[in-house]
Parts: sequence; C-alpha cells; structure tokens
Amino acid sequence: MRLGLALGYWGRGPNPEHLTLATEAERLGYASVWTAEAWGSDAFTPLTWIAAHTTRIGLGTAIAQMAARSPTATAMHALTLDHLSGGRMMLGLGLSGPQVVEGWYGRPFPRSPLTATREYMDVVRQVLCREGPVEVAGRFHSHPYTGQDGTGLGKPLKPITHPLRPGLPVLLGAEGPKNIAQTTRIADGWLPLYWSPFRTDVYEVSLAEAPENFMIAPMARARLCEDVAEGLLPVKAMLGFYIGGMGHAARNFHADLMARMGFESEARRIQELFLAGRRAEAVQAVPDAFADEISLVGPRARIAERLALWRKGPVTDLLVTAPDLPTLRALAELNA
Repeated sequence: MRLGLALGYWGRGPNPEHLTLATEAERLGYASVWTAEAWGSDAFTPLTWIAAHTTRIGLGTAIAQMAARSPTATAMHALTLDHLSGGRMMLGLGLSGPQVVEGWYGRPFPRSPLTATREYMDVVRQVLCREGPVEVAGRFHSHPYTGQDGTGLGKPLKPITHPLRPGLPVLLGAEGPKNIAQTTRIADGWLPLYWSPFRTDVYEVSLAEAPENFMIAPMARARLCEDVAEGLLPVKAMLGFYIGGMGHAARNFHADLMARMGFESEARRIQELFLAGRRAEAVQAVPDAFADEISLVGPRARIAERLALWRKGPVTDLLVTAPDLPTLRALAELNA
C-alpha cells in the first residue's frame, strides 16, 4: 500500500505549510500529493506550484469538480501539467452534488449522474488519447455542439498539443453503489470519500469487477497524538460539515454513505442539527466510533495497529491528511 499526501482545498487563504509538507513527503518516499477544490481555491494551480518545487512525487487532483470546467478544458489542464511535471499527473474527477453544482457553478445537476459522468470521461479520454478529433453525441456533452441555440458551425477538433502519456491515469470520486461499479469499468481508479477497514463489505459488490491494477485511494485524516478523543475533533468537525451541510436535507450523498456504513440514525441526526443552525451540536453528534474507523489517530503504537488493518484490504493508496511533520514522518516509517 502506497502513501499519498492529501492537502485538500484552501480555507480563507493559502496554507503556508502545504509546500513544506509536500516537499517533505517527497523526501520520505510518499508516492503522491493531492489537491482539491470546493468553492474557493482551484485544484490545478496549487498542484502546478507543488510540481515546480518537486521532482519525483506523483501529482493528483482529489478532486477536480466536473461542473467547474468542460471536459475538454479539464483534459487540457491534465495534459499540460503532465508535460510540465515530466509525466507525474493523475486526474481525479468528481461530479459533486446539486447544492454545489447549482449553487456555485450555476449549472443544472444532471438528472442522470451516471450518464453525465460516463460522457465526461469519454471526452477526457479522447483528448488524452488523441487518436482523432473529439466526437461525442451525448445527452449532456456534445462535441461538436449541436444544440438549437448554437450556430451549427462547430467542427470536430483534435488537441494541438500531443499528450505526453495517452494513458494518463484518471480516477473518479464516487459514493453510490452504481456509481462505484461504473467507476471500475471506465476509470483507472477510485477515490472513496470514507473508507473503514472494518467495513470493507460495504463496497464488496460494487468493486467485484474491478480490473487488476485498479487504484483504490481513500483519504484518511492522520494525527500522531496521545489523546485519541482530542485527535478526533477535527475529523468530527469535517464530518459534521459534510454530513450536515454539504447537500440538501432530502439529497445528501455524504449522509447516505454514512447511513450505508451502519450509522443511519446518527447521520440523520447530524443533518437535523446542522440544518437547524446548531452546528456545534451537529459536530458533537458525530459518533467517535465512525470518526475513528475512517482515520488514523492516536499514539504511534495504536496507529501502527490500525495501519496494518488498512494494508490487509484492497486499498492501494492511502491518502493521508497529515497536519504536521511528525505525523507525516511516523506514517512513512510505519508503512516502510
């Protein structure tokens, strides 16, 4: 199992520690470093900055949001950064949810998410392979554009720039069972939002047809500390926000996933409290057991025991959000 460093997206401003963490991760032998985006900083610009200050570590987006760019624009970002980094780019994509797609990007959330994802991937693959002009007659993506509000003058185009690697890895963030199963058929890997080494059966059916060398790269917050309960507080804060606020009360993919993992009543309670404006209570309502299962928190010996469980399962790459250098170094030593 390889280790990756997940830096996420910025908060109010850029984190001055991110470059230090990325360069140290490369020195320690981490396989990859990943950036993300929500409705603030984008995923590609920080990754380009990190690429300029490193030489070997893999570079990934976990995740770049599909609604933020047309599929051809996304493919252009990926092939450009792949060239600039000497072939280190991995493109992680995600559909996000209705609240973000419609609220931030001002676009309709697709009524058929699987079809929209499949068509988006088709366009990206065509650009990266460069076997011919991009041509897709899809429900959500049309190249050339054939809508009635167009001019009708579009023509199929082939990327001017020759991709460095036609097989540049493309991964998908997926949460629903059908979406995960489709991911095993159309992508090179999967970026799970939550993964518990105690509940791998939750995904067993969806991953049944995953091909050999398929990447499974979940994120897990890691922190080397003596007080487990105190170390779990940032995890609970993240879960309270995602479960309670990242989606509508009637359609929240994160809450649905927590429910499928055996914490349905707790997920609904977190939503109820968060949407009522009682955010601190929503965070406290996150079960320590759930936060602990999807994290690596505590003294070194405890993290070593938990890490061994992660290594036993199908996870190929563990993307850790490590807030400090001691945690980053301890994980590298324990995973050696």
